[in-house]
Amino acid sequence: MSSKKQGNNNSSVGSGVVIGEGVSFGNNVVIGNNVIIYPFTEFASGCIVGDNCILGRQPHLAASSTLSYKKPLHPLKIGENTIIGSLSLLFAGSILGAECLVGEQAFIRENCHLGNNVLVGRGVCLENNVSVGDHSKIQTGSYVTAYTVLEENVFLGPMVTTTNDNYMGRGEKRLKEKRGPLIKKGARVGGGAVLLPGIIVETGSYIAAGSVITRDTLPHRAYKGVPAQLFKSQRLQL
Repeated sequence: MSSKKQGNNNSSVGSGVVIGEGVSFGNNVVIGNNVIIYPFTEFASGCIVGDNCILGRQPHLAASSTLSYKKPLHPLKIGENTIIGSLSLLFAGSILGAECLVGEQAFIRENCHLGNNVLVGRGVCLENNVSVGDHSKIQTGSYVTAYTVLEENVFLGPMVTTTNDNYMGRGEKRLKEKRGPLIKKGARVGGGAVLLPGIIVETGSYIAAGSVITRDTLPHRAYKGVPAQLFKSQRLQL
């Protein structure tokens, strides 16, 4: 890669930007200063990228990693009118839909898929193989572990923690059973809540701040506590 200052289709590129081979811009893309864009990254029209971002990097795995990639992942793809905040790092293999907003210092690993109009707050970490449905919101500082699924219109409050390994890194059995939570359509999870591996937060569930979810929830019901218990048995609205 070499340092360039270029753009096309009324796009603009700031100073100190490094653009890899085959990077494509739609119309009216704005790239900030000191951004590194890895080869073949794709920007749809209207994207805005803040200063000092790193976009489209292939993952570098530790020798002890349970992941293995035999060939390079497909290039990062960023949808129309999506905004990437300054100092964010987005890996190759991921796809962001249209009208997304990624806050400053966010970290999105490989093979993540974000739908349209998704909000990823400041300092959020999305580990590999995370799926986020349309119109979902993930607030500041939340940690979304690998293999987590958020369906449409999900809300995660600030500092929510998800987990995917009941064996905490010990034993081969964990490799077959590793699974993040499934958070279904319209569910709301309050700030600081912790979700255990493989938990299903059902459609329209409401999880109070600070709760620890150790069991699957019922649809349209409210839970609170450590461990969380049902505290509103009546059906809630989405």
